[in-house]
Amino acid sequence: MSAASRAPLRSNRTNRTADRTADRTADARVRARSRAVRAAVGAAAAALLVSACSSGGTSGGGGQTGFITGSDGIATAKKGERAAAPELSGETVDGGRIDVADYKGKVVVLNVWGSWCPPCRAEAKNFEKVYQDVKDQGVQFVGINTRDTSTGPARAFEKDYGVTYPSLYDPAGRLMLRFEKGTLNPQAVPSTLVIDREGKVAARTLQALSEEKLRKMLAPYLADDGKSEK
Repeated sequence: MSAASRAPLRSNRTNRTADRTADRTADARVRARSRAVRAAVGAAAAALLVSACSSGGTSGGGGQTGFITGSDGIATAKKGERAAAPELSGETVDGGRIDVADYKGKVVVLNVWGSWCPPCRAEAKNFEKVYQDVKDQGVQFVGINTRDTSTGPARAFEKDYGVTYPSLYDPAGRLMLRFEKGTLNPQAVPSTLVIDREGKVAARTLQALSEEKLRKMLAPYLADDGKSEK
């Protein structure tokens, strides 16, 4: 075979090699982009999980709620600047029904929790202990269970931690959306609110609470005449 006839063959082989190299380079770029997208999605999901179940948080009020947040992460609103609590009623985790309006005249401690949330498990016994100590002082504790897809895990949670006060079952978070803007962040679980004897939101925190912090948060609202309130 002459050199002239061999030249096209070499040219074809060179072209095929170049094509394969280009294909491999393109595939590598696609894989790199895919890895970057997966990493970004994973980071976003992790950020959502942290925001949805956090053991900390000291952000202030927002809206026109009048909250002033202390260094301990507990926010309070003075009388005359408090937002009214919304209508909160419905089915409870144990199959009963409650209406928070029935507790008007009492101080209501409202705790948002989920059985899937580690900080909620950390604070559960603290809430039950304080509840047992103050329930005869005109105080009612109420939970709002959220994002549990059935009541089974929520009931197991209450049994495991000895929780005796009722919890509204709110898997989709609809009850939380009823609060005035800036009063309650639906993404912050656990959260705790104190509703005063007039049915208004007096204090809140977006963190898991120790027994000491819970008592500190509640103490200003225990007096019947309200003189000790901030």
